[in-house]
Amino acid sequence: MRLLVTGGCGFIGSNFIRYILEHYDPEYVTNVDALTYAGNIANVAGLAAQYGDRYEFFHADIANADLMDELMRKHHFFAVINFAAESHVDRSINSPQNFIHTNSVGTSVLLDAARRHGVRRFVQISTDEVYGSLGPEGRFTEESPISPSSPYSASKAGADQLALAFHKTYGEEVVVTRCSNNYGPYQYPEKLIPLMATNAMRDRKLPVYGDGLNVRDWIHVEDHCAAIVAVLFNGQPGQVYNIGADCELTNLDLVRRILAHLGKPEDLIEFVADRLGHDRRYAIDSTKIRTELGWKPLHNIEKALPATIDWYAANREWWEKLIP
Repeated sequence: MRLLVTGGCGFIGSNFIRYILEHYDPEYVTNVDALTYAGNIANVAGLAAQYGDRYEFFHADIANADLMDELMRKHHFFAVINFAAESHVDRSINSPQNFIHTNSVGTSVLLDAARRHGVRRFVQISTDEVYGSLGPEGRFTEESPISPSSPYSASKAGADQLALAFHKTYGEEVVVTRCSNNYGPYQYPEKLIPLMATNAMRDRKLPVYGDGLNVRDWIHVEDHCAAIVAVLFNGQPGQVYNIGADCELTNLDLVRRILAHLGKPEDLIEFVADRLGHDRRYAIDSTKIRTELGWKPLHNIEKALPATIDWYAANREWWEKLIP
């Protein structure tokens, strides 16, 4: 069985490839990535040597219809797992067209190519940000209305709707996953946890938006990967599955935990002007995937966050090549 993993040189995609190759022999993986700023070939270093012909890399933009057609003609893929995305909200505010190109147009190209070449399953990897902002109570369910606040989340919401429309129109076996904030190794260092950790390691200021009381729901990337596998093999076509670990923290609390683990003073925190359209709170209700597919998270942030920080401390060469 061969899987096409798009965006496999990014944070979650590369972790997924490592997870599936390690835990599910003899699955074969083709990784397609355009290697934009957040796609780092170093994230998959050693996979070809370790797994031989079970792993291959194809350098391409998923919005290039000719290249996607060529790739799907070459292999008989069981499934496409679409991680490929521009994902940093700040960058989407400054340059929304890049996000529309990859997240919306790219997804439509993949869906069409998969349909024409008989790909059995299509897993669209989305985000809880498509739901918009929550008040102080409640959680997002799969029935929550979509209300994106940024060009990033709008482009992802559009991709989700396209994917579900391909199921309704063509009968394509599409499943959509919407996950809360991920943490773990290989995350591009502009994101909150690696940014704060790497700044603290260098005794630089830690910029915190607004009052720092925006709430995010955190999940370790390996738990996310396990959930995607459950959806890939057992999810019902045409359905959306929320993925979360019931771990809500304010940004300020998270930053303080990072500083405490590194033994750095809290006066490194610097409050800065809030992000435009900054959602106040996200929280995921993952009852559906837990009850229907039997998935549950295995990592606890009390242990997994320090381990993640330690990974960045031990891999300075990896992130120092990416940020000044």
